[in-house]
Amino acid sequence: MGERCCAVLRVLVLQAAWALAGGQVRYSVPEEAKAGTVVGRLAQDLGLEAGEAEARRLRLVAQGRRASVEVSGASGALLVSSRLDREELCGKSAPCALRLEVLLERPLRVFHVQLEVTDINDNAPIFPAARKNLSIAELSLPGSRFPLEGASDADIGANAQLSYTLSPSEHFSVDLQKLNDGNMEPELVLTKSLDRETIPVHRLVLTATDGGRPSLTGTMELVISVVDANDNAPQFNQSVYKVQLPENATKDTLVMRVNATDSDEGINSEVTYAVTNFIPPSGRDVISINPKTGEIRLTGALDFEEVNVFNLRIEARDQGTPSLSGHCRVLLEVLDVNDNAPEVWVTSLSVPVPEDASVGTVVALLSVSDRDSGANGRVRCWVWPAAPFGLEATFAGSYSLVLREALDRERVSEYEVEVRAEDGGAPALGARRGLRVPVSDVNDNAPLFAQAVYTVLARENNAAGAELARLWARDPDEAGNGRVSYSVWEGAAGGVGAAAGSGWRAASSYVSVDAESGRVWALQPLDYEELQVLQFEVRAVDAGEPPLCGNATVQLFVLDENDNAPALLPPAGSAPEAGAVAAEAASSSSSSFVGPVSGSGTLWAWAAWGAPAGQVVAKIRAVDADSGYNAWLRYELWEPRAKGPFRVGLYSGEVSTARPLDEADGARHTLLIVVRDHGEPARSATATLSVSLLEANEAALAAGSSSASSGSRSALGVDVGGAAASAATNVWLVVAICAVSSLFLLALVLYGASRWAPRAAVLSGPGPTTLVCASEVGSWSYSQRHSRSLCVADGAAKSDLMVFSPNFPPPPPGAAPKDTQPEPSALLHTVSASSFVPFLLILIRSLGISCLNGVQFPRFNDVGYLAGV
Repeated sequence: MGERCCAVLRVLVLQAAWALAGGQVRYSVPEEAKAGTVVGRLAQDLGLEAGEAEARRLRLVAQGRRASVEVSGASGALLVSSRLDREELCGKSAPCALRLEVLLERPLRVFHVQLEVTDINDNAPIFPAARKNLSIAELSLPGSRFPLEGASDADIGANAQLSYTLSPSEHFSVDLQKLNDGNMEPELVLTKSLDRETIPVHRLVLTATDGGRPSLTGTMELVISVVDANDNAPQFNQSVYKVQLPENATKDTLVMRVNATDSDEGINSEVTYAVTNFIPPSGRDVISINPKTGEIRLTGALDFEEVNVFNLRIEARDQGTPSLSGHCRVLLEVLDVNDNAPEVWVTSLSVPVPEDASVGTVVALLSVSDRDSGANGRVRCWVWPAAPFGLEATFAGSYSLVLREALDRERVSEYEVEVRAEDGGAPALGARRGLRVPVSDVNDNAPLFAQAVYTVLARENNAAGAELARLWARDPDEAGNGRVSYSVWEGAAGGVGAAAGSGWRAASSYVSVDAESGRVWALQPLDYEELQVLQFEVRAVDAGEPPLCGNATVQLFVLDENDNAPALLPPAGSAPEAGAVAAEAASSSSSSFVGPVSGSGTLWAWAAWGAPAGQVVAKIRAVDADSGYNAWLRYELWEPRAKGPFRVGLYSGEVSTARPLDEADGARHTLLIVVRDHGEPARSATATLSVSLLEANEAALAAGSSSASSGSRSALGVDVGGAAASAATNVWLVVAICAVSSLFLLALVLYGASRWAPRAAVLSGPGPTTLVCASEVGSWSYSQRHSRSLCVADGAAKSDLMVFSPNFPPPPPGAAPKDTQPEPSALLHTVSASSFVPFLLILIRSLGISCLNGVQFPRFNDVGYLAGV
C-alpha cells in the first residue's frame, strides 16, 4: 500500500513538473556587465518561499558551455559570474538569448530560463588593413572612381551603422555606394588631374564612424602612388661644362661626371648618355662616356702638343615611349705639363781635333729644341766638363761647340764631352748628348829616358854579344811620332881611358845599342885591368817630322873577377942574388913595387946566430893585378910543417925569427912560402927562401956589403943595428903623428864651418848624379873627375886608392839657385878620430915604416883593404 502511495506521488510530481515546465522565465542583461551583477530574483520568480531555494538545492544545469551566470544558493538570485561578451556569445545574431535550465529538488522540478544579452557600443569599426596602397595613372581623368574596401563593426543595430569621411585633398574625395544587402561601400573619386612630377604620392586617411552613443571610429591610410607617364625630357644642370686636365693624366682618369635629370620615374626616368660629336674627331680615341653613369674618362693619353682643346656634345635620352632627350656641351682644355725633355741634335762634327788647334776652333754644331710651351719650353744649355770646350749660341736653338783651352794629346787623348740641356719646367727635365772628340797627335814630345844617368854593372871576361842593359825611352806621341830608335851617340865625349899607354878609345868599340829594343850589347869581353869605367851617351830619336831626340848617360862599371894569380917581385935595386932579400926586408914599403916578376926561383937571406925573436930576416914581395879582395894577399909558411925558428907575417910577407936562434937550429933553412889572394876561387904563387945562419962578424960583413949597394937597412940581428933602426923609426913616427894631428884639427875647423856656415858655402858644388858601384869589398861613390893614383917609391902606379868628392843631382828646371843646393854629404859632416886611422896607417907605410918596435903594419895595396879597415 505504501509502495502504491509512493508511485502515485512520483506521478504527481512529474506532472506538476511538466506543468511548470510549460512556463518560461525571461531575463535581460547588458553585455560587459560586471561579475556579481544581479540578473534577476530567480527563486522569487519561481514562486519559492524564502529559504526554500537553498533547502531544495536550486541550481543551474550545465549545457556544454559556460553560461557566465550562476544561482546564489542563499538568496536564490541569478548573478553574473564572469564577463559577458555578446559578440563572443552570439556574433551578429540578434537578439542574443541564452537558454538556461534550473533544477529544483524535493520534489524534482526543471525550469527553463531565457537570458537575453543586450548589445552595447563596445566595438569600433575596423578596416581590413591599416594601409591601403593604390596606384593611379598620372593621365587619369577627373571623375574617375576607385572602389575601396569598407570597415566592419562587430556590434549590431545602430552601433554597427557606419559613415565614412576622407582627409582633405584637392585631388580626391570619398563617395558611398549602397549595396544590395543594404551595406554602404566607400569609393575614391578623382576630382582634379594628377601630376606625378608635382606630387608623386598622395597620403590620405579614410575614417569610418559607427552610430553608437558615443560613436566609435576606425581609420585606414590610403597611399596613392601616381603612376608616371613619359611627359618630361632629361635636362642637364648646365648647358656648357668646362673642365681642365693636365696632359700627363693617366688612362682611365675621370674627367668629369655629367648628370641629366628626368622628372619622370621608372623606365621613363632612366637616362643613357652618349657623345654625339667630337671636335676634333681624334677625341674618339682619347675620351669616352659611361652610358649609365655619365662619367667621362680618358681612354688614351693626352698630348698638349697635338690637341689642346676637345669639344664634346653630350646627349641624355630616357627609356620612355616615345623616348625624350636632352643635350649639353663639354669643353675639355688640356693643360701643358713639362713632359717633354729637351732634344739635342748634332748637326755637324769635325773630329779628330789636332792637339795644336787654336782656341776658338769650332768642333761641332748642335741644335736644341723642346716641344713644350712657355717656361716648360725655355731651354738653357751648357757643356760638361767645362774645359777645354765651351758652347756659344749662334741663334735661337743653335749652338757651336768651340775650343776654349789648348789641347795636349799626351795628357788626354780623347774627350768624352757631354752637352747638357735643361728646360724651365718644374720639375725641370734635361737631356744629354755625348760627343767623343779624339785628339790627333802632333810631334811635340821628344823621347825621354826614365833616368838621366844609368849605372850598369858588368863583370869582366863577359862573352862578346852579352846583354849588359836595356834602356827605354818613352815618347808619349803616337804612331811614327812615338816610334823611337836608339844609337850610341858619338857626338859626346863618349870615350874611356884604357891602360897606361893605350890612349882613348871610342865607346862604340866596346858596346852597341839595338836600334829598336834599346838593349846594350858588349862587342868584346871586358877586362877590369884594362877598363874600370866606361861612360857613353845613348840617343833616342823618334820618327816624327821634324824628329825629336833625347839623351841618357850610361856609366858602365866593370866588376873585377879573380882572373890573376899573385906575382912575386924581385928585391928593389938589385938582382935576385944572395943578400938582396935581406936588404929589402929592412927598407921596403908595403906598396913600393917595381913590377911583377913571375917565377919561383930561390931567394937568399942571412941571419946571425943569437938573433932575438921577432927579428925580420927577409920580406917576400908580391903583387896581384886584380882589385879588392881578389888582390888582398896573405902569406903562409907551407914548409917546414913542423914548428921551426922562422915565421911569416900573414899579410906583410915579412919573414922573422920565431924565437932566438942558436947553434942547434942548423946552418941553413929552406922555407917554402905560399902567397894566396882572397878571391873565389883563390889563386896562389910560391916562393922558396933559403936562410943561412952566420956568425956575428960574418953577418956584419954581409950586411955592410948589402947596405953599400942598395942603401937599405941591414938585416943583421945584432943589437947595435937594431937600436939604430928603432931610433930612426921613432923619429918618423913622431913626424907622422904630428901630421895626422894637424889634419885632424883642420878637419874639425872645416866641420864647424860647414855646420854653421850658409848652405851655399858647401865645398863641393853640384855634379852629375851619384853612381854606386857595388863589389865584394863594399859600395863606393865614384867620380872619374876626382880619381887619384897612389904611387910608391919602387912599385907600379895602381889606382886602387881613390879620393872621392860628393856628387849631387842636377837642380830641377825653374828652381831658384838657393833652393837647388842639396845638403852636403854625411861624409863632409862626420869627422872623428876613427876616420883617420886608415890614412894614418897609409901614411906610415908610405914613409917606408913597416915595423915599429916589433909591431907589423899591414900593407894596403888596394881600396878593398881600406874598406875592411
